[in-house]
Amino acid sequence: MESIVSSLNAIIWSDALIYLCLGAGLFFSYQTRFVQVRLFGEMIRLLRTGKSSERGISTFQALAVSLSGRVGTGNIAGVAAAIGFGGPGAVFWMWVVAFLGASTAYVESALGQIYKEVDAGQYRGGPAYYIEKAMGQKWYAWIFAITTIVATGLLLPGVQANSISSAAAVALGSGDIINTSFGSIGTTELTVAVVVVTILGFIIFGGVKRIARFTQIVVPFMALAYILTALVIIVMNFGALPDVFALILREAFTPQAGFGAAIGWGVKRGVYSNEAGQGTGPHAAAAAEVAHPAQQGLVQAFSVYIDTLFVCSATAFIILITGAYHTTGGDGTLILGAPELMSLDPNSPAFTQYALDSVFPGIGKPFVAFALFFFAFTTLLAYYYIAETNVAYLHRTIKIPGMIFILKLGLMASVFYGAVKTASLAWGLGDIGVGLMAWLNIIGIVIIFFIGRPALKALRDYEAQRKAGTSQYTFDPEALGINGAEFWRSKKDSG
Repeated sequence: MESIVSSLNAIIWSDALIYLCLGAGLFFSYQTRFVQVRLFGEMIRLLRTGKSSERGISTFQALAVSLSGRVGTGNIAGVAAAIGFGGPGAVFWMWVVAFLGASTAYVESALGQIYKEVDAGQYRGGPAYYIEKAMGQKWYAWIFAITTIVATGLLLPGVQANSISSAAAVALGSGDIINTSFGSIGTTELTVAVVVVTILGFIIFGGVKRIARFTQIVVPFMALAYILTALVIIVMNFGALPDVFALILREAFTPQAGFGAAIGWGVKRGVYSNEAGQGTGPHAAAAAEVAHPAQQGLVQAFSVYIDTLFVCSATAFIILITGAYHTTGGDGTLILGAPELMSLDPNSPAFTQYALDSVFPGIGKPFVAFALFFFAFTTLLAYYYIAETNVAYLHRTIKIPGMIFILKLGLMASVFYGAVKTASLAWGLGDIGVGLMAWLNIIGIVIIFFIGRPALKALRDYEAQRKAGTSQYTFDPEALGINGAEFWRSKKDSG
């Protein structure tokens, strides 16, 4: 199974996808005149505005829901894997893909807002919706929707669940070993699997509003606590900070660590973590109640900064400043780092736990396990919401009785399976899901840009109204030459 998964990933995550992610980010940065820099202050302002409604969630709730998908296992175990396989220089390329990807996040999230619909009393939208309406290619939209249901409903949840159980095993011990049909499982992993599945089932059967209420409280609190912990470690080891920056920059271009490996793993784990271009963010963006589509695009661009430049960087500095990492060559030999940690799986959160525990003995491992539980658990909720949205999209054409119920059971089964299997297999399956979605979505938004430039037109319209000092933003798609935005056209007609 692992051999098959590895072969598929070698095809999906070829150099072509790596440079597609970077190229799209650079292209959209140029076209929007680096909106991620120019309107940074506006992003902050928008977080304090906007209210929820009967049909949509608030701007901040939409940010929290998307962050619950972005801030997860990739921020802790993913960073360790990037360093382990690509060297410390991979962190630099994670920063690059975050900076450029913020513009991609703006484009895809603005599109999610422009082409959203009202379905059963709530807003729905995402790549499948804007691919059908802006590209006019329903078959392509269906491929994306089906791929996303499989990816977020079955492939990706296992990664989050595996990291929760792995972190718990490092903090508490594996416990007694039980032989089952899944193989040998520690009682800790088994207990975690049962607890997570039970809590997950309670929340996902409560709907998107319950998901939004849960994430808007948990995500900001845990992200802030984690970043503050990293800052404490950095302050305690401030003298080593220049050397860490030098190491990251030096290894980003050093042939010994593998120039291609640093770029490849930095982009791969960067996209996995911040999801810019992957097509997951637009689902939460479309659910927001905003006066203008560009507003939610800007908020989602800011979420990429929070994810990678703040949370991922926190993990990277924790690991590198304490020396709790290793980088291996293709033959498995040690290139950099601590030889005493060679037995640890780079795909697990163990490196971060050992790093924190070296500074706070007896506290570091449980703290990471606790933080990772909330990071990963809220990501599971975001995955369910994304999969549910794409099922709703398919239901517009074909009604499949019980499909939502089957999705919930499938996701819960995937969580249980991932919690008791190896980290390498779980990550391999997750990478397949991320890669397929990124291929489909990035190609889609680039084609849409050349067809009608709707996201760019929305940005220019918003900036014009902002410059004019308007107090009440409006959006008229027909005046801008944007076709297919029925929701916004109806909203304008109804006054």
